[in-house]
Amino acid sequence: MNFANPHILFFLAAVPVLAVIYLFAFAAKRKALFSLSGSRLLGKISSANPLLQKLKAALLILALFFIILSLARPQFGSKLVEVKQKASDVVLAVDVSKSMLAEDLKPNRLEKAKSLLSLLINQLGGNRVGIIAFAGTAFWQCPLTLDIASANLFLEIMDTNLIPLPGTSIGGAVRLGLKGLSNSAPGTKAIVLITDGEDHDSDPLGAAALARSQGVKIYTIGFGNPNGEPIPLKDANGKFEGYKKNKKGEVVMSKMDEALLSQIAAQTGGEYFRADGGSVDVTRLVDALSGLEKRKTSSRLNRQLEDRYQYFLFLGLLLLLIEYFIPETKKRDALD
Repeated sequence: MNFANPHILFFLAAVPVLAVIYLFAFAAKRKALFSLSGSRLLGKISSANPLLQKLKAALLILALFFIILSLARPQFGSKLVEVKQKASDVVLAVDVSKSMLAEDLKPNRLEKAKSLLSLLINQLGGNRVGIIAFAGTAFWQCPLTLDIASANLFLEIMDTNLIPLPGTSIGGAVRLGLKGLSNSAPGTKAIVLITDGEDHDSDPLGAAALARSQGVKIYTIGFGNPNGEPIPLKDANGKFEGYKKNKKGEVVMSKMDEALLSQIAAQTGGEYFRADGGSVDVTRLVDALSGLEKRKTSSRLNRQLEDRYQYFLFLGLLLLLIEYFIPETKKRDALD
């Protein structure tokens, strides 16, 4: 036998305690009456029937026992139940270009973004989540899955060395995400774009227009400083070697393009979020994603234990009813 609420069974300790209380009460009552009248007059001055009183007490104790068992929800036997799972599809497109190493957000933009996404993924449980990494090109880091633990694992190993092709292809990431979402119904899917907004001729607004035509909303999260931040270069041991420079020898300043990210979100009916100090209103973003429609993703047969608390509850209530109709007193003869 299994119990759905096993913690309720601790209250069974009250059953023997109640039994002991009744025993002491009966003994104390008999002793008090005996001291007043003596054994010869005890039966004459008291109309109470000790046997009936003890029977009523036993019935109350048993009723309590069965009612506590019923509250613990005993389960035995099983049946096959069809479980239909519905979910929305959310693609997280993460910028892993070198510009995400800028340290205007500590320890850097990418690490701050990964912390945020881990929190977001954990709150998207029950939905399918996929992860795309992009720099000069884009690829699937984690295909759409209901396995949140696996998605977190793939997110954890992301770094700027994943894609050797330099640059930032926001449009390429969006188009790749749309291909992965092509089998999902409009209104059930969305893309969350995490980037500093720098783009190298990938036509992100054209990709946004394509997303809108397919019923995909894009939510953009901007990481970085709109005024620009240098990109540090470090060796394999993490030792600082200087800042990234262009062909002219000038230090490259990575600027977050808020205007572009706002346009992408607005064009698809999504929303733009700025990571102020690396912090984003995740609750508001989750609420927005929760508004997506759900579609059937799978159906399977599960063996489910059946609740049998009704039998124990019936016994408990029946004992209470019987106890109620049993009198406590014995019939007195008319001559007494």
